[in-house]
Amino acid sequence: MFTTPFNTPHGLVPFEHITNDMYEPAIKQAIAQSEAEVDLIANNPEAPTFENTVVRLEQSGEMLSRVLGVFYAMLSANADDQLMEISQRMAPLLAEHSTAITLNRKLWQRIKHVHDTFDRQAHDREDWMLLDKTHRSFVRSGAALEGADRDRYRELTRRLTEETLRFGQNHLKATNAYELWLGADDLAGLPESTIEAAAHAASEHGRTDAYLVTLHAPSYMAFMKYSSRRDLRQQLYMAYNTQCTTGEYSNMELCRSIANTRLELARLMGCDTFAQYRLQNSMAQTPQAVNEMLERLRVAYQPAMAREMESLTRFASEFEGHPVALEPWDYSYYANKERDSLFGVNDELLRPYFPLDRVIEGVLGLATRLYGLHFAPCTQAEVFAPEVKVYDVTDRDGQWMGALYTDFFPRSTKESGAWMTAFREQYRDLSGEDVRPLVSLTMNFTRPTATKPSLLTFGEVRTFLHEFGHGLHCLLSRCRYESTSGTNVYRDFVELPSQFHENFLFEREFLDSFARHYQTGQRIPQDLIDRIIASSQYGAAYSCMRQLSFGMLDMAWHSLTQPYQGDIATLEHNAMLPVQCFAPVPGCLMSPQFGHLFSGGYAAGYYGYKWAEILDADAFGRFQEEGIFNPATAQLWHDCVMSRGSSDMPMTLYEQFRGRGPSIDALLRRDGIQP
Repeated sequence: MFTTPFNTPHGLVPFEHITNDMYEPAIKQAIAQSEAEVDLIANNPEAPTFENTVVRLEQSGEMLSRVLGVFYAMLSANADDQLMEISQRMAPLLAEHSTAITLNRKLWQRIKHVHDTFDRQAHDREDWMLLDKTHRSFVRSGAALEGADRDRYRELTRRLTEETLRFGQNHLKATNAYELWLGADDLAGLPESTIEAAAHAASEHGRTDAYLVTLHAPSYMAFMKYSSRRDLRQQLYMAYNTQCTTGEYSNMELCRSIANTRLELARLMGCDTFAQYRLQNSMAQTPQAVNEMLERLRVAYQPAMAREMESLTRFASEFEGHPVALEPWDYSYYANKERDSLFGVNDELLRPYFPLDRVIEGVLGLATRLYGLHFAPCTQAEVFAPEVKVYDVTDRDGQWMGALYTDFFPRSTKESGAWMTAFREQYRDLSGEDVRPLVSLTMNFTRPTATKPSLLTFGEVRTFLHEFGHGLHCLLSRCRYESTSGTNVYRDFVELPSQFHENFLFEREFLDSFARHYQTGQRIPQDLIDRIIASSQYGAAYSCMRQLSFGMLDMAWHSLTQPYQGDIATLEHNAMLPVQCFAPVPGCLMSPQFGHLFSGGYAAGYYGYKWAEILDADAFGRFQEEGIFNPATAQLWHDCVMSRGSSDMPMTLYEQFRGRGPSIDALLRRDGIQP
């Protein structure tokens, strides 16, 4: 099945013909094939050149890329126990294979020779970026190590692969294991849509006499926002924030082990901390630059957060008719009430104007207006779950740009959260043909019920735009090499296209293009749009400080200079104290469920969300100055950022668009921190 390109239109993945038992033999065969290809490159009797060494290495492992592009996507979006067991068996083999390539002495010597003798005048910037990325990858993966250090590196990477995989699977299992069953007397404050969703979830378990709330995002977030039962909010909050702290799915020891393994790897590379090692491949470059950015935002936003919390405490006390000491399980509930009282706008008021089918039209239509892309249902595509929809994507000239898969609703086999992945990246093959990407957007949105279609919250629409931005980064890519295409960019640059597209949701011209009442078809009223825009700054400081707390926790774990065997709660408390909104709740911990850090690739990189937020606010500022749908501005953004991947340094690409370096002022203005 995986040995050759799929014999389907455009090479679409033949999901209906792929079974779990195909993956393991395919991965093993692909590893053997890749190793044979690498051996040919390493033992080439010809003098090493960019073409016969670096480009050939880039083009090797085609079968492995094909099978893993599907396997890893299914592991997060459609994994049963069998697939998880396969992943556990394959993880050490794949880690060993990767390590065997980077520790191949002959191959390393050829790459080093090409790097040391590279004639930049004879090559363009993308060639240099590929060479530099390849050389850095080998150095950072232990190629320059000798003797026992090489063996130790091999062991550490194998262990890290296994442990990060187990961390993520524990979190998924813990999330799926929790159920809060409610009776009719427990529904106080919940809107009809949330009650219907809870009834639907219960019916899927064969019960029509109760209501089910889970830790999956739509269920958890809606309950915390609307339930007037403070005792149940506290119960659910405790369940959510104690995930993986004890019992069968505990990640406590894995947190320490993963962090300590990363520290040892960094030391082998000559760095004092993992953060120092990791940030060498980033826009920030150093932990000092990250910490300075986090501190600058703390100083700017902390006074505003204090004012927000004072206002919210006062509101909650007036609302209840007695003094209220806010706890973390109170924030969403009272913030929603206060926001509604100030602006007359809330999720339940907005939901009717965001039926999923209309939102899809609006989000896809945004890409049509900005980039000339068109989306048509792809009737030839096979899908991995019945609810998945696939679109053929074409440009203004009708050229096929790729396929877009959309997977919107929670399943027990799907991890929580939202993400973009690619079954196949964009690149040019040996013949020079442009191989176009197969992109998948995975979300966990509010399901339709027996009486209503899927009606999204404002936040869910924003999430859709965010992941769609990642997808566009892939679909618009026009690079030669897979390693430089699409989202294969520095971690603190990758969130720029995704967060940039969120800005349109606060623009009247965009909202008015698709937001219509699901029953009447009436456009969202102008007054409601005005209130959405006016309320966009509500809670901005709290939100920023919450993100800073995650970034600071990340930096604390990865700025360790000695192996850590201490108390995780103590580490968390000390890390997050400077930006703490609430006093720590005994037993509640972020680290054991912080997949971004311990299983999702954001180690020493979570700050990138705020880093990119500075960039996206500043970039969108140009659109606001020149017209949010100005064709010339959109074309420049496309040419400088969206289509370029990492074909040049990210700051160079940004400055080509903006005409200067980024400024923090636009973000402070957008959030109402400064005029």
